[in-house]
Amino acid sequence: MKFELKTENENYSKSFTQFFGIFFSLTFIIILCDVGLKLGIISRNHKIEYNCRILSVEKSKPYFKKLSRISNLKSKQQIWEFCREFIK
Repeated sequence: MKFELKTENENYSKSFTQFFGIFFSLTFIIILCDVGLKLGIISRNHKIEYNCRILSVEKSKPYFKKLSRISNLKSKQQIWEFCREFIK
């Protein structure tokens, strides 16, 4: 008469593999989201600096409008003061 004993080592290793797979996937997604947000901030700062430099040379209404949208400032005086910080 044979007597077999089944161990559940395979189930434990499979569950550990699944856990680490999910953990690394979530970590990768969080890192990608963080990189995306930081690239958005860098892009916004670049747009502000670029438009401020153009505004210092060519004082036209479209650049005031662009900077007003990007920086949420309404008056031209506020935009000028804001751009002085970027042009320094």
